[in-house]
Amino acid sequence: MAETLLDIAMMHSDSLIARAREGDKTAQSKLVQLWYKRIYNFGYKFFYDHDLAMEVAQKTFISMHKNIAGLQEVTRFKSWLYTIAVNYCREEARKRKTNRAISLNDLKPGEGEESYRWEESHQRRENPERQLRQSELSDLLQSCLMELSAEQREVVIMKEYEGLKFREIAETLGISENTVKSRMYYGLEGLKKILEQKKITKETIGYEL
Repeated sequence: MAETLLDIAMMHSDSLIARAREGDKTAQSKLVQLWYKRIYNFGYKFFYDHDLAMEVAQKTFISMHKNIAGLQEVTRFKSWLYTIAVNYCREEARKRKTNRAISLNDLKPGEGEESYRWEESHQRRENPERQLRQSELSDLLQSCLMELSAEQREVVIMKEYEGLKFREIAETLGISENTVKSRMYYGLEGLKKILEQKKITKETIGYEL
């Protein structure tokens, strides 16, 4: 996959993080620009809810502004930022008593997240039929993801869709890498069983899962 300018900027953001840590407001604002979409996407995947994702993202970056001076190591910025986001996701979940899987009947997919669709890619701009199938697949996968436990959902999102390494996820969640791998394994197994229960296969959708 070709790297975008955003990807390149994020890979070379250590100096930006260092300046932000020293109180440089411009650098802090640029970090928000670089990371906002990823944190929003994490919240959206976790809740399948635009408003909650916006709430988590807003709180995460307010906290970033307030606390970045205390960041010990620039190289740990990513896991540090996701730790903040995860904590706010858990806080919002507790508020809404959603320790169990969120009822899909209460969800309103598609409200306001046009720019942040889960499977957004250049493929979505192909022919209308493929766009519809991609959208259907995205919604199916998201609904299945919501049936996992919060612990498994966190790990699957961070590894499979946010691209974090096992070490980074372990740092973010404050658990061992073995625990991360275990949750990942059971999460993927759980998704497989959910898909089977719903009788969702590549044939029912019309292309490869």
